[in-house]
Amino acid sequence: MLVRRLVLAAVLAASAACSSISTVRVQPETVYVGPHLRPIAVIHAQVTSAYVLWIPIPGHVDLDYIVNRMLLATAKTLGADKVVDIQVDMTPENGIWTLRKMLGYRSATASGVAVIVEPEPQAGAAKAAP
Repeated sequence: MLVRRLVLAAVLAASAACSSISTVRVQPETVYVGPHLRPIAVIHAQVTSAYVLWIPIPGHVDLDYIVNRMLLATAKTLGADKVVDIQVDMTPENGIWTLRKMLGYRSATASGVAVIVEPEPQAGAAKAAP
């Protein structure tokens, strides 16, 4: 009985959920993201959750969590105004993929470029004063 509990504890510890956020600062002249946008960093967020008999080991594998709470929150922390070129990949949770929840995992990743919006130059400001 003790051996079963130890094996179960080891399996649960090994399959625990994990999440990570990776960032890298970029030089504005090396990455083009569009007019009046200055890139400051590339952000990549990833979360994985294991499943045992349709019960998730803690992990927030959903679109709201990966985009709003991880990707966009990290961009705001870095001082960005927006995130552009967002790419998301997530393991589906319905259809045949439901069987994967019996003994398996789900994962989600999101990445994008954190940018600062630069104001447009005022064309009429120089001519306004007589």
